[in-house]
Amino acid sequence: MLIYAVKDYEELSRKAANIISAQIILKPASVLGLATGSTPVGTYRHLVEGYQKGDLDFSKVTSVNLDEYRGLSGDHDQSYRYFMNTNLFNHVNIRKDHTFVPNGLTEDGAEECADYDARIEALGGIDLQLLGIGGNGHIGFNEPSSVFTRGTHLVTLTQETRQANARFFASIDEVPTQAYTMGVGNIMAAKKVLLLASGENKAQALYDTVLGPVDPMVPASILQLHSDVIIVADEAALSLLNDKI
Repeated sequence: MLIYAVKDYEELSRKAANIISAQIILKPASVLGLATGSTPVGTYRHLVEGYQKGDLDFSKVTSVNLDEYRGLSGDHDQSYRYFMNTNLFNHVNIRKDHTFVPNGLTEDGAEECADYDARIEALGGIDLQLLGIGGNGHIGFNEPSSVFTRGTHLVTLTQETRQANARFFASIDEVPTQAYTMGVGNIMAAKKVLLLASGENKAQALYDTVLGPVDPMVPASILQLHSDVIIVADEAALSLLNDKI
């Protein structure tokens, strides 16, 4: 693992955007695995700025998103398709038909999961997978469990995760209880992984990810076994690791 220690969220966002920009410049037809939530918002803002300055070209990029809430349509303002359109896709020259997010309204969940895995494989795999990390160590919506899940699957969200996401909804009662998510196997198959961590509430999860045992109860800990992981974390997120790395 390569760990970049940055001062704050703004520096984290700029550093992450620079890493993704380098990926696109070196390989214009990159397949990017993208994440949602509050952590990558600043990263996407910097990527949009790079495009607007003429430094980035997304025309050959393909994206596959980590996850989507079950039961939300792509035009629902809390769906992850809507999030991606609003924060990135609508502001750069990426082809919308080259952007993929699980279908939250699918009637056949098993078929949707199998199709999503097949799509990633058909694309030749993911060149760079962007991740946030949950306070319980989840990546995507891979929650603490007794096993690491290989492929895309339907997951029941923990109360902790629903509570963390309730700030985006009118109340916790409106937060979906299930979501489709890439599996840990999909993430580990990416050629490069970029993990972002910001805030003191991520400090324990980041510590366990980097120095704890590889344990499905801390899903992100499996990244210790990946050959090319970059972590960008601010001072607060690194507070438990500062004298250990």
